[in-house]
Amino acid sequence: MNLILLGAPGAGKGTQAEVICKALNIPAISTGNMLRAAVKAGTEYGLKAKAAMDAGDLVSDDIVIGILKDRIKEPDAQNGFILDGFPRTVPQAEALDAMGVKIDKVVEIHVDDEKIQQRLSGRRVCEVCGNSYHVDYKPTKVEGICDDCGGKTVIRKDDEPATVLDRLKTYHEKTAPLKEYYAKQGKLVTVEGQEEVAETSKLTLAAIEA
Repeated sequence: MNLILLGAPGAGKGTQAEVICKALNIPAISTGNMLRAAVKAGTEYGLKAKAAMDAGDLVSDDIVIGILKDRIKEPDAQNGFILDGFPRTVPQAEALDAMGVKIDKVVEIHVDDEKIQQRLSGRRVCEVCGNSYHVDYKPTKVEGICDDCGGKTVIRKDDEPATVLDRLKTYHEKTAPLKEYYAKQGKLVTVEGQEEVAETSKLTLAAIEA
């Protein structure tokens, strides 16, 4: 089964990608990892991507999709794959269709903006060991101090309230229209994100199998 995962920043999309990977034994393909691997391997599209990046340009959609088409020919993707982070816009989705990449189902993990802001702005990360905490859901025993190594816990720039609002605004303007695009094709299913990750995972797997 070939899947696309959609969801706003902080909706838990990455975690659900891992769950689906294990359940269906198919790879999760993220744009960044895919590009880095193609550049390292020196493939035709990888060389084109490297030239664009070296010039300080964005890698064009046709190059990204060319790399994707090479990636899904690999043995681990023969039973399907999950696209996480691509397409991000309707033109990218149209280009994906035009290049013959077959998508069976698009799963949206939906969480209200207010909850996402609470999730992200409350997250804290240890500067030393990278352990992750949350002021409401998983607080440290001593405020601001990592339980494991005693390092200082900080809020990442990506999680600062102003940054979160900007990220959500970009998602709603550029990526959310994909929901209507795939709904018209009869491929969209929406999963309501739950407080417990395991509960969201159950709903996600049920939506895929339905």
